[in-house]
Amino acid sequence: MAGPKQGPDSVRPPAVAGTFYPADAGACVAQARSFVEQANLAPAATEKKIWIGGVVPHAGWVCSGAIAGQTIAALSASSSARPVDLVVVFGAVHTPEALDVAALDDHARWDIPGGGVDLPAELERRLAESSANLFCVDERFHCREHAVEVELPLIRVAWPHAVVLPVEVPVVDMAERIGMATARAVQRANMTAVYLASSDLTHYGPAYRFVPAGVGLGALDWARGNDRRLLDLVVDLRVDRIVTEVRGRMNACGGGAIAAMLAACRAHGATAGKVLRHANSYETLAGIADQGPENAVGYASVVVG
Repeated sequence: MAGPKQGPDSVRPPAVAGTFYPADAGACVAQARSFVEQANLAPAATEKKIWIGGVVPHAGWVCSGAIAGQTIAALSASSSARPVDLVVVFGAVHTPEALDVAALDDHARWDIPGGGVDLPAELERRLAESSANLFCVDERFHCREHAVEVELPLIRVAWPHAVVLPVEVPVVDMAERIGMATARAVQRANMTAVYLASSDLTHYGPAYRFVPAGVGLGALDWARGNDRRLLDLVVDLRVDRIVTEVRGRMNACGGGAIAAMLAACRAHGATAGKVLRHANSYETLAGIADQGPENAVGYASVVVG
């Protein structure tokens, strides 16, 4: 499986600027800075650990930008003594095409308002060639996908000189192997990396055709508990149980991405995680627009180290 080759100088244009986050360069940069630079780092600081990975939500910034910023800010603060060369973003797959391996992109650079980020072409080549049973190169899974893109302005604030490796990971049994292979390739390249899993949590309500506990505030409490089941596995680094949990409980859209991130962090010596914030869209939008408690999506800021 492969999309058209883009060439060594190709640039992917923004796909969701103006919908998920600001298209205006000044507004995009300013808001991204506010999410990262004004994040509450106190929860992360209570653990004397070096954080090397984490979970970030990928909804529109109005819903979850501050939560994603909290993860990235905590990782940035933890990595201040070791310059980060690379940010790996394992993303949930929303593209309606069949995919049973991880999808890499073949653009040289991704453009975002106010600048862009470069991709590590040599690292991608090595991954594709050495682990062909785990990775493909197919830009179809990146050209309209938002899971990685919405994180890029925040990443650029935290690590302005880092390259970014976008990896779309379906909810497959081999997700753990995908994460381990990525970590091994990064180690062989002698790069200092942080690993993000871009995933929202339970999509609850009639709008998502998922209402096992009915509708209302009690049902949203059930959804929060459904999120918590998965988050407990994440902080315990139970990578072996993530995919099965997500398939059975529908408590993340990026279960494969989360499993890959945890496996990569474990390969670098991580032993535990910490939830910095857990909320849902009903809560984060409460002061912005009137809404009933029928539908909500869960979001979490988690760090791993």
